[in-house]
Parts: sequence; structure tokens; C-alpha cells
Amino acid sequence: MVLGIPVARLESRRRDAGLGEEASLAKMVEQGPDYTDLWCCDSPMEVDAPSCILACLTSIWMLESVSVPLFIVFGLVFILLLFVVLIRKNGTAALIWNEVIREKITNFIMNQSKEQRILNFVLENAVRGDPCSVLDAIDKYCSQKEWAMNVGNEKGLILDKTVEEVQPSAALELGTYCGYSTVRIARLLKAGARLLTVEFNPEFAAIAKQIIEFAGVQDKVKLLEGPSEEIIPQLKKKYEVDTLDFVFLDHWKDRYTPDTVLLQECNLLRKGSVLLADNIIVPGAPEFVNYVRNNPRFQCTNYPSHLEYMKVEDAMEKAVFLG
Repeated sequence: MVLGIPVARLESRRRDAGLGEEASLAKMVEQGPDYTDLWCCDSPMEVDAPSCILACLTSIWMLESVSVPLFIVFGLVFILLLFVVLIRKNGTAALIWNEVIREKITNFIMNQSKEQRILNFVLENAVRGDPCSVLDAIDKYCSQKEWAMNVGNEKGLILDKTVEEVQPSAALELGTYCGYSTVRIARLLKAGARLLTVEFNPEFAAIAKQIIEFAGVQDKVKLLEGPSEEIIPQLKKKYEVDTLDFVFLDHWKDRYTPDTVLLQECNLLRKGSVLLADNIIVPGAPEFVNYVRNNPRFQCTNYPSHLEYMKVEDAMEKAVFLG
């Protein structure tokens, strides 16, 4: 194995690409758009890392050009296997594996961001103008190939139900990312309603814009690029928002509370406005949960669920503004 990639898969890719035996992994990646399936694990959640790590380190140790003491090899194997156990049981460890280790290695190998790979998969596999097809394509990619921080299909049903109950005329999303939840919300909006979605990262915003347009919901959505603390105070005058019927919080977790306070200070919430916050357990938003649950101006409901595309426990929190 090489970097946990089975030799048989590498050989297959080399033959398919018509490359010689001396072809490197990087050269093989250049020959095709999608080599994320080279990893041993068949999905982001089912990390088959023990065999990958053991085989990888054993192979390295056996190379004549590398002289590694046996105790160091077994020490590294033990540490990595311990981390694998944490990945399966602990949400934070799972995020570190998917968002830091695996993503960085894959980005380096493929010379392309994960978000661009998600966009490419949507363009190649979804139906233009069909938002449900776009959502299904993203869910398929993120559950079978690479984990990504979308709200996902399980918590997406909670989001759907809330939007359908509120029937908002004016909605705000904080944290667009690739546009998954944007499309999910926009497809349920009634005629004449609009969704303002805020994204701080310009690369994510560019990807989201293409996905939103491909899904055919661009007429209902306005994507605002920049930090939420700067955009929220501009909503009334610059974007002609009177009050918001629905707010979906899915950006930086440490911004949940200050942005909720800011929405109130800017008089953007009316009696009955609904806030729905994602990931209140993993990565976690304890300050926000404590704020809304102990605030007499909010009535809260907790929705237990799981972290997107994983079996790790997570939850969403709905907070209805009482005025």
C-alpha cells in the first residue's frame, strides 16, 4: 500500500490511464478528475484505517532506503490505531480526520479543493434546474466519497419541516458554504419570498453561486459575501429587509450568540421569528444554547440528530422569538 491506498487499485488506475510502471501517484491523478476512491475507506464514516495504517507503516519500515527503529514503528502504529478508534467514537476526532488530515492530503494529491470536487460531481451527475437532484448528488458524494460540512440529508429533514411550518417571506442563512442548505431552503419558498445567504469565504461563495444557479433557484436567492457582523447591520437599509421570518445559523459557532444579539439590536426579529441553529453538539455551540434557553424572549425546541453523514450524535436548536 501507498499512503493507505491498495496497490491493486493503484495498478488498476495506472493501466486505465495508459501509464508505465514508473508512473507516480501524482501523475496518475493528473490523468483523471476523481481519485478520491483510491482511499481504503469506502465512505467518510467507515474509516478502514487500521489495515491501511498498518500496511503503510510496515511497507515503509521494510524499505531498504529507510532505517526506522522497530519501537518507533510500533509506537506510531499504536498512536494511529488509537486515533482511528477516536474517529469512530468521537465527533471532534472525526472532524479532524475528515477536515484536516484526509482533506489536506487529497487536496495535495489532486491539486484541487474538496469544494471544487463537489461542484464537479454535481455538474456531472445532477440534473440542471432540479434542486432535489442537486441535493441528492451532494449527499451521495459526501456520504460515499468525502465528508463535507453541509447540513446533510438527516438534519435536512428538520430544516425542511421548519421552513414549511414558518413559510417565510424573508429568510436569512448565515454560512452558505457550497450552497447545499441554500438550495434546500430556496426550493421550499413560496412565490415572492427571498433568501439572503451570507458567506465569509470567497472560494466557498464562488462554488455556491454556481451550485445555486445550476439548481435553478437563483431568482429566490441573494448571496452576500463578507462577515456576518458587517452584513447584518446593512440588511434594513442596503437590502430593504424589514424583519426576518426565518434565520438559519450554520456559520462559525462562536458567532451564533453575538449574531443573534445583533439581529435583535438591529430590530430584524419580529414576534414569531424562528431561528434554527445547526451543530449545537458537534462542533458545539454551548454559549448560544445557554443564551436562548435562559432568555425569556425565546421559546426553544431541541431536535436530536446526527452529525452530517456520520453516526456521531448532534442536534439542532429552534428558538422562536417572542418579542
